[in-house]
This record gives sequence, structure tokens and C-alpha cells, in this order.
Amino acid sequence: MDEYYGISEGLPPHPVLAAAKPTDHIPLPTVTATPPHFEHITSFGQNTLWVGFVLMLLSAIAFIVLSWRVPVPKRLFYQLTTFVAVISTFSYYAMATHSGWNVHHVLQTDEHKHDLPDTHQLVLRQVFWARFADWLLTTPLILFNLGALSGVSGSNLANILVANVATNLTGLFATYGHGKAKWGWYAMSWLAFLAVVWNLTTNARVSAQKRGVHKVYSPLALYTTLIWTVYLVIWGFADISRILSPNHEAVAYLILDFFAKPVFGFWLISSHKRLQASHIEVDGAWAEGIGHREGTIRVGGDDDDA
Repeated sequence: MDEYYGISEGLPPHPVLAAAKPTDHIPLPTVTATPPHFEHITSFGQNTLWVGFVLMLLSAIAFIVLSWRVPVPKRLFYQLTTFVAVISTFSYYAMATHSGWNVHHVLQTDEHKHDLPDTHQLVLRQVFWARFADWLLTTPLILFNLGALSGVSGSNLANILVANVATNLTGLFATYGHGKAKWGWYAMSWLAFLAVVWNLTTNARVSAQKRGVHKVYSPLALYTTLIWTVYLVIWGFADISRILSPNHEAVAYLILDFFAKPVFGFWLISSHKRLQASHIEVDGAWAEGIGHREGTIRVGGDDDDA
């Protein structure tokens, strides 16, 4: 087990023992290296991941059934929401079956008084990289849903999606970072997230008002902003400062994933029915195939082309 986690490689030689010869007498008191500490989920955390898998699986099935009940030109929101649930189902199954994680090594140093040498402890934290793989795929789909709903320009939508990817990547780098560098990555993650929020609350909101869908878009955008803000706070308390235990981290992320994905999805498609057809249909290649009507993809109504 020690060889698997590389414990022996992480501990530095003790300064007193390293300098002593085999025949030297080492005066008391001596300070020995602290055994490594492994922070990992227990059976409680494992059961939490299984609960997440069941919730995401049931949500994916529900979204698939609901999407079958609407014509293809109106399935955009349904399909993207289904993709989000399916990807999350995969990631939770991987984590629940002891996959999708590795160990982050952190060497903690404790300083002592009275001329005693410092002691070192190797902390091995279980990190589920499957979560970041999930977020890198699902969060752009959620934002694309909001962008399609608001009718924001392709240029602004690209800004939103790239800023979102930057948020997730810098969060990943912060999780695996060391020392002060990880806090620099964490600060960058917040800056990238603020770029996402700014575009959602300015450019996308203005577009939604012009299309007459702001009463649906604004609550969803605000809801997403609040939920994702809590995600970044949990990053700070869990993977970076390590105040939260892996079990508590699993519970926190499960709650957030449930509200950010299934709840958001059901809210979106239930609001979808209140919108006019001209606001929600996707024409062209999306519905008819490449080559039909010049193979263009249209989000929204095109009364002039009718």
C-alpha cells in the first residue's frame, strides 16, 4: 500500500538521523518523522456517490422520455439537458466504483521551539478528477442552453464558454497545486468565473429582453450564478484549504450537482412550454439534416424565410 501511494518517496530524511553515524549516540529527546496521513472517503462517502449515480441516472431517463414527446426542431433544450445528466451519470458511476480518482501529495512542516528540529508529515488527499472531467463537459452544455434561450450572439457565447473552461481548468490546477501557487490558480478561477457572470448578466440578459424571454431567462441565469458561486466556495474549503473532509466534500458536491443539473434541467424544459414556438425552434441542419435549406442551423424563428 505504501509503495502504491509513494509514501516513502515523499518523506525527507530526518535532519538529525541523516547527520548521525551508525555508531553515534543520539541524545534525547529525539524527534521522529510523523507517519503519513491519508484523507479519503469512507463507506459514508462511497454511499453518497452511489446516491448521486442513482439520481443522475433517473434524471437522464426522465429527460430522454420527455425529449421523445416533442418534435425534433423543439428538442434542443431537452437534448442538451439529457447530455448533462448522462455525463454526470457516467462520472458518478466511475467514482462510486472506486475509479476516477488519484492521490495528491502534500508535505506539511511543523516548526518547533527550543531548538528542536522541524517535523514533517506527508498528507495524501484523495482527489476525484472525474468531477473535473464532468464539469468540463457539462457546464458548457448548461451555458449553451442559457445562450440559446437568450439568443446571445455567437461572439458573446464563445466568450462565455471559453471563460467557463478557464474557470474549470484553473480550479483543477489549484486542486493539484502546492503552496502559494495554488491560491494564485484559485484567484484566476474566480476571475474567469466573473467573466462568465458578467456576460450572463449583461450581454445575454439584453438579448433575452429583446427576444421577450427575459422572464424565463433571468431567474435561470441568476439561479445558475448562485449555484456555481457555491461550487467555487466549496473548492476553497475542500480541495485547496482542505478544511472539509472528503466525506463532507462528497455530500456538498452531490447537493450542488443535483440542483445545478437535474433541478435546472427540469426548470428549463418546464419553462420551455411557456415560450412561443418562434423562440424555441431550431431549423435547418439541426432538424432536417445537412444540405437541407443550405444546411444552415437556426435558433429561433425566421419569419422572413417562411
